[in-house]
Order: sequence, then C-alpha cells, then structure tokens
Amino acid sequence: MIRFENVCLSRNGKDILSAVTFQIGEGEKVVFRGKSGSGKSTILKILVGAYKPDKGTVYFRGEPLSQGNIFAVRNVLSFIGQEPVLGAETVREALFLPFTFKAHRGLWPSADVVNKLLESLHLSPEILDRKSAQVSGGEKQRIAIARALLIGKTCFLADEITSALDSESKAAVMEILFQPGRTLVSVSHDLDWIARCERRIEVEDGRLKGEKNHGDD
Repeated sequence: MIRFENVCLSRNGKDILSAVTFQIGEGEKVVFRGKSGSGKSTILKILVGAYKPDKGTVYFRGEPLSQGNIFAVRNVLSFIGQEPVLGAETVREALFLPFTFKAHRGLWPSADVVNKLLESLHLSPEILDRKSAQVSGGEKQRIAIARALLIGKTCFLADEITSALDSESKAAVMEILFQPGRTLVSVSHDLDWIARCERRIEVEDGRLKGEKNHGDD
C-alpha cells in the first residue's frame, strides 16, 4: 500500500531523512519509534504531501505520489496529530463538514450512528453542541477520528495521539484504530501502543536503524 524508496529530505542545510526505504501493506499496524527530532513525524507528513522529498520516490498503492494524485490519496488517508484543526466553529459543524462537499453530499449519517461512534471513542454526544475552541486536544483527536470513520477512511497516520489521553480514552482509541482491515502508520513513545503494533521501525538521525516484529524481544 505504502512504499518509500531511498527517500531523502533536508531543510536549511540539515538532513532530515536519508535514504529511507520501507514498505507497508494494507491492514498492517506499524509504529516508527526513536528520539524526538529523529525524522519520524516527517515520514507521516510526506505521505500527506506536506513535504516533498528531495530525492527518492514515495508510492501509494503502486503509484508514485505526485501533485496530480495527492488529493485522491488524501481521500483515503487520515492524519491525526496531537491537536487537529477541526475547521469549524462548533464540534457538530466540524464533524459533519465533509458532508457539505460534493463527494459526500447526501450521505449524512444518522444520529444513532453518530452517537454510537462518539460513545465508542469515549465521547458524550453532548460534545456536539460545544465550541471547537472549548474542547481539549485529546477530544479533538477523537472527533477527527470519528469524522474520518464516518466518511469511510481506512488508513490512519497517527502522530503521538495518546499523549493527551487518559487511560480509558486511550483504550477506546486503540480499540478503534487497531481493528482488522484498518491500516495504521504511527509515531509513538507509548509502550502500550508500541506493544499492539505488528511492526516497530527504529528511526535515528533520519535513518531507519532496524525493525522488530510483534512478539520479538
């Protein structure tokens, strides 16, 4: 599904990624781990087109990532950062924002579907009536996940999303994102999260330094 081939990126004369090569299949759960500033989050940002590699090629479902197909790729991927921008004044408006666009117009989910999804993410349906500016970073993350699920996204890029969650909310998010069939590409220092991932890729100074699979010591 996702493939990096000798991807290099530098900023202001500093190498951020150097000859990064890896492949992730549909439905895999992968975590990149390493020290802060090692380049882990940059890998996710390249996937959503925020950065363009200086060298190398990124493939998504067999096609090289380009300006011509980045919007189609973003329709499949959902990037969840530490504090997502909801893009609307209220939580309700933010959650239903995708359904105001042509691609999803007329596909509005029922109140029952929405409420059950929110509750599965440890959110009260009453949050819909709150201002976006009044919800916490952890709540914004779960709202962003709910929005992505409502429009059928199946590939999630998660950047340190458990750091602002309590134990119950973290468990709810993990239960949702680690479901079979969903592809999860993540960055995390959270030991519970790392333990659930099938593959753990070590990043050091912009280079991949090794990989462990689920069950390895």
